[in-house]
Amino acid sequence: MIYLMLIVCFFGSILLTPLVKKLAFKLGAMDKPEQRKVHQKIMPRMGGLAIYISFIIGALIINPDKAYHYPILVGSVIIIITGMLDDMYNLSAKIKFGAQTIAAVVVVIWGGVQVEFINLPFGGQIQFGFLDVPITILWIVGITNAINLIDGLDGLAAGVSSIALFTMTGMAMIMGNGYVIAISSIALASTLGFLFFNFYPAKIFMGDTGALFLGYIIAVMSLLGFKNVTLISFVIPVIILGVPISDTFFAIIRRLINKQPLSAPDKSHLHHCLLNIGFTHRQTVIIIYAMATFFGLVAVIFSQAKVWGAILLIAIMLLIIELFVEKIGLVGKNYKPILKFINDLRYTTEKK
Repeated sequence: MIYLMLIVCFFGSILLTPLVKKLAFKLGAMDKPEQRKVHQKIMPRMGGLAIYISFIIGALIINPDKAYHYPILVGSVIIIITGMLDDMYNLSAKIKFGAQTIAAVVVVIWGGVQVEFINLPFGGQIQFGFLDVPITILWIVGITNAINLIDGLDGLAAGVSSIALFTMTGMAMIMGNGYVIAISSIALASTLGFLFFNFYPAKIFMGDTGALFLGYIIAVMSLLGFKNVTLISFVIPVIILGVPISDTFFAIIRRLINKQPLSAPDKSHLHHCLLNIGFTHRQTVIIIYAMATFFGLVAVIFSQAKVWGAILLIAIMLLIIELFVEKIGLVGKNYKPILKFINDLRYTTEKK
């Protein structure tokens, strides 16, 4: 049944995307070139609607017997409506944030999807208590926006999301979580079908309709796959989503350093930095795909490692991320603490 649904969702997305493209033109859901954007001509957006329709067909047909299934779908409707309205009318950040919060509340309160505690690797638990609801809502809203932030190049958000969904499906197979396997793989098949029209040079953008939906479904599936587990296992979804999370994290650091509002758009995200140092559009997308794949592989290795091995792996990964960030200037051209330390150390050694 699931394999048939994957085929239906994949080809359904391929067939629906041209229709959604025509709809985008009629509704005026167009993405115009501007200073902080890379594309040079007016492009139809709202392509994520094709992903969503394909996904919802599969999700409704499979209809798993889970109490949180319909709350998740209701939350997705809120997200999709928000994305479509934003693609047509450019909603304010406050309205989008409010709608995302409502969708998250539906999942958490009605669906009962909550992270209540974490088992510590050396014994004992961290009980979140009254913080379990706000922490879960914050995770869903945060990841929903993280995917949206990397949606800056043809095929980028769709590709990175596909890699994350593929990794999560694999991890769910290891853990025997049938619901996450089904929903993640359906979302993956729908997104891959859309990529036929979205990879460089794109014929249509997914817009906030697609980016917000993919961020939402990835956030919720990661919670269902890894909630109430060990502290080490709780890190797995963070690693899987390493590209959007790290880009969002360093964007916050960058704006704090430059004394800008956290919601202020800029042209210094990961893909902008790679373009600025000389990579082409296609090369930049492929490099970020490779990074997302790297994070996915690390997550799989991490899940099988012992406690001290996992800690060492995290330390090495964080060092690699920091060096990469400093090298491409993701925080700023002058932010290079480790590289400066290495250069000073080398200079001191050579002087002796």
